Amino acid sequence: MRKLFAVLALAVVCALPMLAQNSDKAEIFGGYQYMRFNPGDGFSGLNFNGWNASATFNVKSWIGATADFSGGYNSTAGVDSRLTNFLFGPTVSYRKNDHFTPFAHALFGFAHGSGTVNNFAGTSDNSFAMALGGGVDASITRHLSLRLVQADWLRTDFSSTSQNNARISTGIVYRF
Repeated sequence: MRKLFAVLALAVVCALPMLAQNSDKAEIFGGYQYMRFNPGDGFSGLNFNGWNASATFNVKSWIGATADFSGGYNSTAGVDSRLTNFLFGPTVSYRKNDHFTPFAHALFGFAHGSGTVNNFAGTSDNSFAMALGGGVDASITRHLSLRLVQADWLRTDFSSTSQNNARISTGIVYRF
């Protein structure tokens, strides 16, 4: 099953540039991410800080295909945790205003979580993941924008338990 998912993900990533041939518009985002991870089963939530990067290839001026990658890190009481997300899906944008571009997306893929205790015995797990959300970009120049906010509900299913997490990102968008 993992190999099938990896092959499908690779096919989607390789097909994205072909979608962009209908439009010469694409954008790359990179920036900071805060995530509130809620492990469930009575455990309290954890705050993760890290990075978020994405590439969107616009099929039309209002819809595009997005590949979104993010990593978050937490260190609490000798336990170092990492959560990495690999998500893909459609993004819908409203481009009627030259100054602000609101957008919404539905992203699906997988998450990889890992942890170590006092730099010893480690554990890792993979999970289905999906992010539903959106945000607003503010134009600085013709090609450069500031992503004021991107807010997502990020669902993961580690250890047969569903986690409902919040993810907020901000950073720079380059459009070409």
